[in-house]
Amino acid sequence: MTFDKKDFLGFLIESKKATYASQGGDPSVTPLIDGSRQLEYRSGDFLYRDIYFGMSYFVGQETIYYKTHPVWSMSYGGGVDKKFDIKCVREIYSFLRKAMREITSNNPYRGPKKFIEGDLVYTDTNEGDIGWFRVNAGFNLTHFAGLILTHPAALNQDVVTVSRGVP
Repeated sequence: MTFDKKDFLGFLIESKKATYASQGGDPSVTPLIDGSRQLEYRSGDFLYRDIYFGMSYFVGQETIYYKTHPVWSMSYGGGVDKKFDIKCVREIYSFLRKAMREITSNNPYRGPKKFIEGDLVYTDTNEGDIGWFRVNAGFNLTHFAGLILTHPAALNQDVVTVSRGVP
């Protein structure tokens, strides 16, 4: 079973724009895990699932499946300082969603390298590539992610082969 990395990258960007960045934290499906919020987006053979907990402080995991097989995942966690009231937290997250809608194929992790609106500034510094990366985003947020593969050499190919089991 194979998929094209360009198709995958296009789906990743499309799914991030279509879920939290556009609709906020309202669940799009009944959560699989009690107490969580769950957002999903499907196109063709790809399924994006984002499951997270919390509001002011949060943790979560995004997973992309190809034909029912998990092929990529990103875990994340962070939050807003306790000194801010819920109204301020909501304003900050509204700003974050705007930044997230500016995601590009050159920086397909969470948002653009930099996004400014009024007094608010979002920054994203990262290392790695879509196969494995680490992100430090503007407001006390960290992400780790990568392709879930059985052979590291697949990261250098335009077509990724998905297989089950341990090599």
